[in-house]
Amino acid sequence: MRRGLEALSGKVSTRYLQMARAALARAIRYAEAHDLVGRNVATLVDNPTGQIGRPSRSFTLAQSLALLEAARESRLNAYVVLSLAVGIRTEEARELHWDHVDLDGDPSAARPVPPSVAVWHSVRQGGDTKTAKSRRTLALPQAAVQALREHRKRQAEDRLAAGVLWQDHDLVFASVIGTPLDAANVRREFRKITEAAGLGTDWAPRDLRHTFVSLMSADGVPIEEIARLAGHNRTATTELVYRHELRPVITTGAEVMDRILNLPG
Repeated sequence: MRRGLEALSGKVSTRYLQMARAALARAIRYAEAHDLVGRNVATLVDNPTGQIGRPSRSFTLAQSLALLEAARESRLNAYVVLSLAVGIRTEEARELHWDHVDLDGDPSAARPVPPSVAVWHSVRQGGDTKTAKSRRTLALPQAAVQALREHRKRQAEDRLAAGVLWQDHDLVFASVIGTPLDAANVRREFRKITEAAGLGTDWAPRDLRHTFVSLMSADGVPIEEIARLAGHNRTATTELVYRHELRPVITTGAEVMDRILNLPG
C-alpha cells in the first residue's frame, strides 16, 4: 500500500492521496469486521506528500462581465450566474433541486420575502453540505432570477424533446435527459465559456465562488458578512483561502451583486 501511494504522489495532490488512503482504510475496515483480513494495514501507513494543486483564482470585475456575456448562449449560463452572483459551491449547485429555488418570493408579506435559493444539500457523501454553516438560504440577485427563469424554460424544452428518455430528478442543473451533471461535464463546458470570453481555458468552476468573495470584498462588505454568505465556519477560512481582495467596510448580499454586475433584471 505504501508503494502504491508513493507511486501516485508524483501525479496527484496531497489531498487526493489522503482521500485514497481513507477510502482504502474504510474498505479494509469492512473486511476486518468480517474476518477477511487480520488487521487494517491502511492505518499503519503515513500519507506521502503529493503534487501542489492549482490554487484557485478570482476573475476581475471586467473579466466577470466578459464571462457573463459569453455565458449567455451556453447551457451553463444559469450555473455560471448563480455561482458567481451568489457564491455557492460547485458541489452545491450540482445538487440543487427546483423545490429549493423560489424565483418569486412574497413581496406582499408583512416582511417581504425576496426570491431565494435554499442551499441545503451537496453531492458530497450523504448529501450533506460541507459544514453546518454551509446550510443557508440566500436571497437571489435579479441577474440570477432572470437566468434561472430562462434556464427553467430551456429545461422544459429538453424534457419535451427527451420524451420517455427523460429522468426526473428535479435537478436545476441536469443533462438533456434530466440526469445529474458530473464535475467533468461542468469543467468542460465552463472552459468553453472562458475561452469564448477571451480569458483562456486555465480556469475552474470553483473560481466563480472565489470571484464572489473578492467582488463582495472589493465593494466593501465586511468579512464577517462574506463568511456568512459563503457558508464558512470561520472568517479565517474566508481570509486565508479566499483572500484575493479583502478589505473591511459595509453592505450585503443580493442587492450588492445587482449593483456590481449592473445586469438587467
